[in-house]
Amino acid sequence: MGFTPNQWAIVALVLILGWLFGLLSRSGGAKWRRAYTDEIAARKNAEVELAAVRERNVELERQVAGHTVVPGTAGAIGAAAAGNRDDLALIRGIGRTGETGLNEAGIHRYRQVEALSDGEAATLENRLGLKSGTIAYEEWREQAATLRADGVDAHRTRWGTVA
Repeated sequence: MGFTPNQWAIVALVLILGWLFGLLSRSGGAKWRRAYTDEIAARKNAEVELAAVRERNVELERQVAGHTVVPGTAGAIGAAAAGNRDDLALIRGIGRTGETGLNEAGIHRYRQVEALSDGEAATLENRLGLKSGTIAYEEWREQAATLRADGVDAHRTRWGTVA
């Protein structure tokens, strides 16, 4: 069985169109290849920049270690996370603003709040602009003792969720 002239023409046309399509697709492939290599280079640059930022962060943490950190700053939050300070804002009635005031007064640990005498508490209330008896009424010492000894979960169980 042989091909008719029309069938030969169709086969030739398909071969020619395939050849043209192949030529055209090569130039488009170069565009995608170039975009891919550009993306690889951009990713490597981003990884290098990230490594530099991490090294800078480590250096800054070394500089902060052992130095007084200004309360209410990212450094103070980092110091609490590093274990240099306790998160006094967890004590119901203190909050972040009160924590800043306590830090300025030199109080950074639950143990220090727990050890406040009545006279020291009265002085601290005056310094923070609190109503007389607030520390005793809101049980700061007891909350600090629970946080120090038993942790956040026990504190939440006894005094409720901290805002």
